[in-house]
Amino acid sequence: MSSLENLEKPLRIPPWLRVKLPETKNFSGTAELISDLNLNTVCQSAKCPNKWECFSRNVATFLIMGRLCTRNCAFCNIESGDLSPLESDEPARVAEAAKRLELKHVVITSVTRDDLPDGGAAHFAATIKAVREAMPECTVEVLIPDFQGDEAALETVLDAGPDILNHNLETVPDLYDTIRPQADYHQSLELLARSKRKAPSIPTKSGIMVGLGETDEQIMPVLDDLAAIGCDIVTIGQYMQPTRHHPRVTRYVEPERFEEYAEEGRKRGIENMFCAPLVRSSYNAAKFVRSGK
Repeated sequence: MSSLENLEKPLRIPPWLRVKLPETKNFSGTAELISDLNLNTVCQSAKCPNKWECFSRNVATFLIMGRLCTRNCAFCNIESGDLSPLESDEPARVAEAAKRLELKHVVITSVTRDDLPDGGAAHFAATIKAVREAMPECTVEVLIPDFQGDEAALETVLDAGPDILNHNLETVPDLYDTIRPQADYHQSLELLARSKRKAPSIPTKSGIMVGLGETDEQIMPVLDDLAAIGCDIVTIGQYMQPTRHHPRVTRYVEPERFEEYAEEGRKRGIENMFCAPLVRSSYNAAKFVRSGK
């Protein structure tokens, strides 16, 4: 980022991105339950703008394997640092939270743990199984890291039988060096393709953000790539700068343009396109699982 860009004033947040806080008791109840069970959520750690709405509806995306990450993606508000050992009882605590919240769909994601031999795949599998045992009728979606391309790690997760396998591309290939420097676009794309080959009955899902410096012309090849590997569900949402230390938003995309992204995806054969400013990977995930199956 140049010194000139640093001196520019941040873009003003447009009205369609201003979130109204809910006035329900469920919000505090969900937050208290998560705290009581000593769990983390991506809603809190990543400062998701939909946190108030989701908590008010007894919905949460559980963040397993700690609150610190081995990577330092530019867009993300989850911190890196000294890592803690995995907690063997965490899968059971996630299952207990899901049961108390009476969830019909559970989303499980994690920090990236490149320090672990399997990247935490076995911990993902244990959490899926714990939720299944506690709530047999509940559907489970996992949002996984790339496992550094480890095929065995991916198979471990797939063998546990999630209802949706999600892995986000996050941004266009040309921005990986600055936005996602410890990842590889083609490796992430291959993970999704491999999942379709090994477990074709499990829908795959991916997503990107806009406002990181990409152009609309750069988004189209990403949709081409996802369509070519048979990705079932694609999300596109607006990047929001978590803190002043993160990259500034380069543009706020109007809602009408998101509708155009969705139409472009459908033209390419991706039936389930969910594109809007406040769409996040796990936002309204219960609707996604019904659409994707």
